This record gives sequence, C-alpha cells and structure tokens, in this order.
Amino acid sequence: MRIHSDSFANGALIPAEFAGGHAHGFAPDRNPHLAWDQVPEGTRSFALLCVDPDVPTVPDTTNRDDMEVPVEQPRADFFHWVMVDIPAEVREIPAGSCSDGFVAKGKRNPSGPAGSRQGLNDYTGYFAGNADLDGQYFGYDGPYPPYNDLRLHHYHFRLYALDAQTLPLKPGFTGKDVRAAIEGHVLAQAEWVGTYTLNGKVLAG
Repeated sequence: MRIHSDSFANGALIPAEFAGGHAHGFAPDRNPHLAWDQVPEGTRSFALLCVDPDVPTVPDTTNRDDMEVPVEQPRADFFHWVMVDIPAEVREIPAGSCSDGFVAKGKRNPSGPAGSRQGLNDYTGYFAGNADLDGQYFGYDGPYPPYNDLRLHHYHFRLYALDAQTLPLKPGFTGKDVRAAIEGHVLAQAEWVGTYTLNGKVLAG
C-alpha cells in the first residue's frame, strides 16, 4: 500500500496552512491532502493516525524565553489525528475537508468520509484546565510545537488497511485505543512524514 500527499513532500516541512500554530498564534489548521493506492485484497476499512513522537516530557521547560528544550530531553507521542472506520472504497482525503480552522474547546463533530469516526486528539489533555481552551478536541488539529524546542518535530501520517469493517471503540476513543484495537487486524500500512518547528535556530541548522 502506498500513501502520498499533495500538501507537502515526504520528509519536508509542513506548510503553516496545515499547522495548528505559527509564530504569531493559531494557524489555519487545515488538514493536509492524503491519497493512497495498492490496497490489499480483503481490506474492509482503514484507520488513520497522525502522531508526533518528538513531544517534550517535561512541560515546565516548554514555551519559555529563559531556556530552550534540549534535543536530548526524553520525548513522548502526541496524537494530532485519530480516525477509524474509513470505508474500504475511500482513496483520498482532500485538503481542508476534515479541518479548516482552529476551534477553541475543540471540534465536536468534525467532517470526514461518510461512515468514518473521529476520536480525540491529544490537545484534549494539553489544554485541560485552561479556561479558554479546555474541551474535547475531536478530529485533526495540526502541529504547534514549543517555540523554544531545539528538536525538529516529525509528524507521521499512518494509514492502516484493516480486515475489520468497524472497530469496537466507544465515542471519545484515543490514539492509544486505536493502536490496541487494530492489533491482529492490520493487512498493510503506509506512512507519510512531515516536519515542523517554530524555532528559527532549528531551521537555520
């Protein structure tokens, strides 16, 4: 199975159009275009995850003017998009079709391919306790890494072809829930990776 995007090249920087934030605040937050082919026989649905494995694990070090997050700080996964039960006949997700703007407190019923279900992304936990932003963030919300992070962040758009038409997941499922639910059901997977940073030092190399 192959996947590609017309929104950015594999391994290249993600344009701010498809990010959650830029240097001046929230960005357009549009989902990127994705398309795939060479689907294996027996595929009954697809699951899609977008995960950033470069998220700092010491929150107190992020977004501070008096320090930088070192490259060697331990990192953790952060899910930006969680979608399951994508019908087997779907081969493309147009840019901006599932997210076209940041919504404070989260998108409650984001658009998606007919029949698909979207779970909670990890901004749900990140904004918890913030009076202006606390909420349930369903669907896609793009990159918004700490501006003082010295590590380039990588965003892995992973598509899974499954032998199950639906997954036994309750509303409000997470990326971790999907990873557990697809075990033993994956016929093939494909990945497209983009990068993003808000730290000029990282871009300067």
